Amino acid sequence: MHSTSVAVSPPLIQLEAVRKAFRTPEGRRFEAVRETTLAVERGDVFGLVGKSGAGKSTLLRLVNLLERPDAGRVLVAGRDLTVLGKAELREARQGIGMIFQQFNLLQNATVFDNVAFPLRIHGRHSSAAIAARVAECLALVGLQDKAASHPAQLSGGQKQRVAIARALASQPDVLLCDEPTSALDAETTESLLATLRDINRSLGVTIVIVTHELSVVTSLCRHVAVVEDGAIAERFALADTAHSPATRLGRDLLRLVEAPSPRARPPGRDLREAARA
Repeated sequence: MHSTSVAVSPPLIQLEAVRKAFRTPEGRRFEAVRETTLAVERGDVFGLVGKSGAGKSTLLRLVNLLERPDAGRVLVAGRDLTVLGKAELREARQGIGMIFQQFNLLQNATVFDNVAFPLRIHGRHSSAAIAARVAECLALVGLQDKAASHPAQLSGGQKQRVAIARALASQPDVLLCDEPTSALDAETTESLLATLRDINRSLGVTIVIVTHELSVVTSLCRHVAVVEDGAIAERFALADTAHSPATRLGRDLLRLVEAPSPRARPPGRDLREAARA
């Protein structure tokens, strides 16, 4: 008998022994991310959860080198971003979209121009190609009729959808989300999560999301890492109900997953409430 080997593709995102420290205003050294290794598979929806100041947002920003690690390697699609020059890094970042808590839209630009912005700055696309791609991205987030509007004319949920469309414009493999729902109400949050689920399923985009809302993790993510004191305390698949959590947040998450009905899941439950529980 001959054994057949199955090719296993490497993780899309690999953080290898990364560390990041900052200087406080008083001159002290603050270890935001201690030596951490993390892998995220292609097509996954991966959550980073932790209390305020745990280091989860810094860890996320290491993935596209918005924060450059003091040590370690950051590989995306097998490419070590930490050794790239400026031009190569700009090119690599086209494959990594990002959305932020406060939307970060250009206030004086229309929705169309906001979504077109990342395509224009690289100067590789014709006007017709940009217009077609912007229309495609706005259709993905259900804002076809808002192309001529300005951010001030939009609701918070609509602004975040514009930010998602902008992040998708360059057809990234990865979408990084830093607290994208924290400024939204519960109904708008669920609508936005449905959009992210559709993007993951239809386009295969790998999503990494930082959030303090446990219900966001259980609604959207397939895997989660609990970040404590600048390091990953544990990681597990949310479907693995046999997992024995090592942290309080891990136990809270699995309790939400196992809740028998949506009514048993407090929609606004977050880490501040968990801390009081």
